[in-house]
Amino acid sequence: MTNRITKMLAAIISLTLVILAVMPAGAAPARFTDVKPGSWYAANVEELSGKGLISGFGDGTFRPTKTITAAEFVSIVARCAGFTGGSAASGHWAAPFMAEGLSKNWYDWDEIPPTGEKFNKPIERQLAVKILMRALLPDKRGDYNTESAKISDFKELDGRYYESVLAAYSCGVLAGDGSGRFNPKSGMTRAEAYAIVIRALAQTEGQPVTPTPEVPDKVETITGGVSENGWLQVKGTQLCNEEGKPVALHGMSSHGLHWFGQYANEQSIKNTAKFGANLFRVAMYTGENGYLSQPEKIKEQAVAAIDAAIKQDMYVIIDWHILSDGNPMDHIKESKAFFTEIAKRYKGEPAVIYEICNEPNGGADWKRDIKPYAQELVKTIRGQSEKGVILIGSSTWSQDVHLAAADPVDGENLMYTLHFYAGTHGQWLRDRADAALKAGLPLFVSEWGTSSADGSGGVFPEESKKWLDFLDKKGISWANWSLCDKSETSAALKPGTSPNKSWTRNDLSESGKFVFDNF
Repeated sequence: MTNRITKMLAAIISLTLVILAVMPAGAAPARFTDVKPGSWYAANVEELSGKGLISGFGDGTFRPTKTITAAEFVSIVARCAGFTGGSAASGHWAAPFMAEGLSKNWYDWDEIPPTGEKFNKPIERQLAVKILMRALLPDKRGDYNTESAKISDFKELDGRYYESVLAAYSCGVLAGDGSGRFNPKSGMTRAEAYAIVIRALAQTEGQPVTPTPEVPDKVETITGGVSENGWLQVKGTQLCNEEGKPVALHGMSSHGLHWFGQYANEQSIKNTAKFGANLFRVAMYTGENGYLSQPEKIKEQAVAAIDAAIKQDMYVIIDWHILSDGNPMDHIKESKAFFTEIAKRYKGEPAVIYEICNEPNGGADWKRDIKPYAQELVKTIRGQSEKGVILIGSSTWSQDVHLAAADPVDGENLMYTLHFYAGTHGQWLRDRADAALKAGLPLFVSEWGTSSADGSGGVFPEESKKWLDFLDKKGISWANWSLCDKSETSAALKPGTSPNKSWTRNDLSESGKFVFDNF
């Protein structure tokens, strides 16, 4: 009974907030506590508020970065089209608007069923644009060759949305993101949605529209742990949470478990989380007297570290850490057996991320070795875990992301690792990464250091900051190398730091202080 009452109250509160977000025309312009003057979306919000087409939530916020739902989007479009409401069989607050949209053929039954199960779900960009164009600009058309050339990820668009999306590009309602991607199957924030609504309204009023990106070049991400974000998913090039919101993971990588496994214990992982990390990487060396030499012992350490990270509400990468065995095909049999067992063990656990080949090197070729290996491992993991994100390395110690971008692996929820050390790898690698993103390759920095590539030299705070600024701008997640007290500058802890006590900032090395301050 208590659970039923709690759920009912939650539903009532949710309903009240959403109704407030689509107040009827005639409401006074609102001022929202979370809309910063001068922000890229502030003028759009103010204009729609001034027209009485939107209002805020009950707490005075607008929530510009909240992913817009199908009900919210259809309702605002319906109001813009002059529909003010009515009755419908469903008790959902947006049912009259949804019924209007369906009856006017703005969308089809299978896209948003009238039963209501998708009303409160995030709406895909391609569907939102179809609804907007059919409702407000039904006569607009766009030339296929001219307009599709503007969309770098046009191949991801479903055919039923071609006409509406091309029309939207042709008249300036759409421009994609800063890299020319439309990201058709991802969600959109309330701020992004209202930007294209404003442009469509301007078109209906005969006003000129300047096509500018719906979103700034900087990706606005959220953080938080597993309990907040749930199952991760890859949309376009962006890692997103269960609701489709862009998310960033920041944390530490262990050193090799068989060398510094004491710093992958529960207390050390808890300490890392205390400083703000929401990610831990379990680096399980395969060679160097690691897993291949003592599989049961190392696997036991890895499982203990994974479980400790999950206990701290952190996402956790299980890393098949190849180094001296630089070609992943050399031990594909052992790798498939390991990931079959691990993926089966954690198939229902949203925290676990699978990194299948740390740093291919020594002549390992993308097309001949790494991609075929990755395709086999994706099949292996998907046989146990349908949802878990899989990280794929590339040649030259996971720096050849341009090769992966030109010939990616087939599958869903796949990302590609980029590794760098600030004292060795500079702008040239950032340019390569940016080009890979523009080509549609999702990147995840599963290992980086503040030092030179050998783990020593430096620390290089200025170069490290350039890298972190780049990753933040692009919404790329990262894990720093490494959580140990080894006598090298990349180590996050001072020599002799106990893994079994609570750490203070004084226990951190120069590198550790820089990294932990940036969680």
